[in-house]
Amino acid sequence: MHLRKLYYTIEQFAAESFKTDIELLTNVLKNIVRNEDIDIKGGRLWKLDTRSGTYRLIEQVGETEAIKKNFELKIADYRMFLDLVHKRTILSTETNQYLMQKKISRYSATGVGDLVKWKKYEVFPYVLAFNADFINDTTLQTLNVISTTLTSVLGKRRNERTRKELEKDLDLARTIQRRILPEHELNFHHYNIYGVSVADRIVGGDFFDYVQSEAENDRLAIMIGDAASKGLSAAAQALYVSGALRMGIEHQTKIAVLLHRTNKLLHKTFADERFVSLFFCELTNDKHGLLLYANAGHNNPMLLHAEDNAIEILETTGQVLGPFPDMHYKTESSMMKKGDVLLLYTDGITEATNEENMFYGEERLAENLMQLKNKTSKEICQILIEDVQKFSANSPISDDKTIVVVKRNK
Repeated sequence: MHLRKLYYTIEQFAAESFKTDIELLTNVLKNIVRNEDIDIKGGRLWKLDTRSGTYRLIEQVGETEAIKKNFELKIADYRMFLDLVHKRTILSTETNQYLMQKKISRYSATGVGDLVKWKKYEVFPYVLAFNADFINDTTLQTLNVISTTLTSVLGKRRNERTRKELEKDLDLARTIQRRILPEHELNFHHYNIYGVSVADRIVGGDFFDYVQSEAENDRLAIMIGDAASKGLSAAAQALYVSGALRMGIEHQTKIAVLLHRTNKLLHKTFADERFVSLFFCELTNDKHGLLLYANAGHNNPMLLHAEDNAIEILETTGQVLGPFPDMHYKTESSMMKKGDVLLLYTDGITEATNEENMFYGEERLAENLMQLKNKTSKEICQILIEDVQKFSANSPISDDKTIVVVKRNK
């Protein structure tokens, strides 16, 4: 399952109203095991007890043999609980004799929630352990997303219990948003660029930017991103990422290195669950139309080639920014000839729903792009945004919506 889709799938599992965090996590655990798109056949929820220094079994789901009620594992005897703090998700061989009798030999585990103090250590308040027929690096990526998503959900619940959104933050939020977004239109040698962002709230987590180095006028960076959180925190995170990228561009940093460094900075500065998806590309004053890009877990842009009316999908070259500090990003390339159109967008476009809960979708977006290919970048952008807005006008669900269109005219 695509990591971004998995993130929203887990959020949907947790979207119901629950009295306690344990009820929420239990419901999510059951849905994960039942979900056919997630290759997991059994799972367990463990809760920390700092007084006894143990993790107590709260819930067990799936095909593994039943474990006795309230079974506990001592942190001091089970190093895995401490290792999770540094790795978030691990694959390991079972060492507890009782659990081995229950035919648990290999398992994967991931920490959930904000770290809490136990003696001189920090540990997760909850741990989810899973069994699957095949446990590999893909399993690790899946569990990392489950962990960061649930941590985000628990954080939101905590914030909702302790405070309401403060009205006085709105002016600051508007200022931050204005700093992130550039002017809609830009001309760059053979190219015309036009972008629009419509926030779901007064401010949103979507952002885009066009950046030229003062030392080099023949190179233009274009970025589009989506911060996973909402409101002021999302706007602040978007501003942080945009600023970091601008600094790197001024130093002529290569794309892969730039994203790697920005990812590390984001990991150090923000909580893991506040990740950012990002597509970053560079245009140059090159007669062949060279396009360099890297895609950090963002929606795959569409490059329409006018010559044969074919759409090229610019796929992911690395994971989202933030949770994975050692992630390296590949740089890929394509070519833009005269008449070609590059469409960048956030998930608020393709995942916009109508009153029948149907998605706008990539297929509809691609079809509309082909019909509009002979129009200007501004016309393409505005028509697409308006079409999405009309499509989702009667839906109770909404999200930030952003589109950037790049067209080569010469």
